[in-house]
Amino acid sequence: MPEHSAAPSLQKTLTPLGLWAIAVGLVISGEYFGWNYGWEQAGPVGMLVATLVVTLLYITFILSFTELTTAIPQAGGPFAYAHRALGPWGGLVAGYATLIEFLLTPPAIALALGSYGHFLWPAVPVLGTALGCYVVFTLVNLRGMRESATFSLIVTVLAVAELLVFMGFMAPHFRVSNFLAHPVPLRLSGVLAALPFAIWFYLAIEGVAMVAEEVQEPRRTLPLGYGYGLGTLVLLALGVMVLTGGAVPDWRQLAHLDYPLPEALARVLGPASPWTKFFASIGLFGLVASFHGTIIGYSRQVFALARSGYLPGFLARLNGRGAPHWALVAGGAVGVAAVVYGRTDQVIILSVLGALVMYGVSLLSLFALRRREPGLARPFAVPGYPLVPAVALLLTLVSLGTLVYNNLRLSGVFLAGLVLAAVLYRLLGQRVEDSSEKA
Repeated sequence: MPEHSAAPSLQKTLTPLGLWAIAVGLVISGEYFGWNYGWEQAGPVGMLVATLVVTLLYITFILSFTELTTAIPQAGGPFAYAHRALGPWGGLVAGYATLIEFLLTPPAIALALGSYGHFLWPAVPVLGTALGCYVVFTLVNLRGMRESATFSLIVTVLAVAELLVFMGFMAPHFRVSNFLAHPVPLRLSGVLAALPFAIWFYLAIEGVAMVAEEVQEPRRTLPLGYGYGLGTLVLLALGVMVLTGGAVPDWRQLAHLDYPLPEALARVLGPASPWTKFFASIGLFGLVASFHGTIIGYSRQVFALARSGYLPGFLARLNGRGAPHWALVAGGAVGVAAVVYGRTDQVIILSVLGALVMYGVSLLSLFALRRREPGLARPFAVPGYPLVPAVALLLTLVSLGTLVYNNLRLSGVFLAGLVLAAVLYRLLGQRVEDSSEKA
């Protein structure tokens, strides 16, 4: 196919600061909403336990994943690693799972953006705002990575600053009695059921791998981006969840909302407080940062899969600014459909399911590459190998098993999509390039 022979490549424009902004920006909306659904499953104490387990999962996983990202710095990310380590079918599973994660995370964020807007201005419809976000930020990304990275840096810095201000407001009102009020029995089943919502705190940080081709000095810069990004998110996640649960007298009133932070401020400071409206207004920055970042992520994944023959070749075309324009448009179309027909909690479950499958395949790829290609240049080698990736794999499998057990119908939808993708790939007989030749 001509698209393959042309082998389009992305421009290297990202600096360490820009990479940190994308790493944090991809995830930071998880601190604003979504995690609070876990309170319904396990209460604040059980959710805290689930979050600590998930934090260990992400620390061990990112340490392992960084080895893959620096050794094979390609836009395909997990797809490229799995294809090289496990062959075309391994690449297919990893690519599909990553697409599900990054295509379905933005709709959840878009719905939250609509909810925040509706909270501020009740006359503004949630759905209209969500759909408008896709149009606006697709246009922003069509301008190229340099402009996208600058925008990401600005909104990410504002979002981090806002969360620090929020924690400053919550801290004086924190009471252990509030955090322990209305207790939900601390059971293993509840903690396990809360895991997907704890994962939402960190979901998509691995999307940094999708911009690896656009990073200056990737073998040095990528470990820094991952490390500083994850450290920032751990502090924000634990601070926001604990302080919110301890400052609000009845956490149950926040467990079903897509805008828990401004509602928490309203209950602590009073709905008439100007800080409540102000926070909700600037709270949009955190959601915008993640929405923008995940659009970057899914467009690069679609681009990489099309370039290697798993998707139609026209999706790998670049516009005059070096942006994968057809990949952006196609991903946006899928997201719009999810916004119209999906619910926030369902979209979160499906995106987490895709992430966990991708984590598992990536970790298996790490083990396979260590065995098959011991001489592969590894600028960053995971410390504590094989224990650290083994812990990550164990926690991933436990989280995945729990998610599937508690969400059989949605898991069936995910599996049906994978089977359909495999059948179409087989029937179309697309030629898949050997990603090892591109490393």
